[in-house]
Amino acid sequence: MNTTHEWPHLFSAGAPGTPVLLLLHGTGGTEQDLLPLAERLAPGAGYLAPRGPVQEHGMNRWFRRFGEGLFDVDDVVLRAGELAGFIEWARTHYGIADRPLVAVGFSNGANIALGAVLLHPDTVATAVAFSGMYPLDGRSIEADLSGSSIALFNGKADPMAPTDSVVRVGSILESRGAEVSRYVREGGHGIHPTEVDGAAAWIASHTRKVTQ
Repeated sequence: MNTTHEWPHLFSAGAPGTPVLLLLHGTGGTEQDLLPLAERLAPGAGYLAPRGPVQEHGMNRWFRRFGEGLFDVDDVVLRAGELAGFIEWARTHYGIADRPLVAVGFSNGANIALGAVLLHPDTVATAVAFSGMYPLDGRSIEADLSGSSIALFNGKADPMAPTDSVVRVGSILESRGAEVSRYVREGGHGIHPTEVDGAAAWIASHTRKVTQ
């Protein structure tokens, strides 16, 4: 494993005073995958888009798993810490420490974003999770998340992110003090255009007070 600052990634500073979107792709994706969403989610914003460091049959991922929906929770903990380290390095390296950071993840990327929020709220406190689920089965969460805000976007019939796991991650976040916004649509795994519009409005409302 390379040190975090050597992770392949893309960065754009965006306009001064805008948030920086941390773009976290899904299984088999690359740092390019969510770039088309960036301008729609937060016009003019900067972005930081790393590549998942784990390989599964040639596919990029953020952490290991034993099977579909069966996560290697020890590895989730390890990789969430590595992601937090990468973010801290990037904040200093790119001079964005004073700008709001919003993690935006899809599927496996949503799961590592949620893991980082739960375990490293001082580093990742604001997140949009598309088709994510609870990534830390069997672990107790002790962190104070009273400064955290999370938006969960899920399909009602998503076999890869079952409703019970989605409900659980929202409940656990709220139990530790986080503000959670839940959006449920018809359909399954993916990012629906209406969710992009909803996420854009949510990001604007949660970063405006910081950037004004």
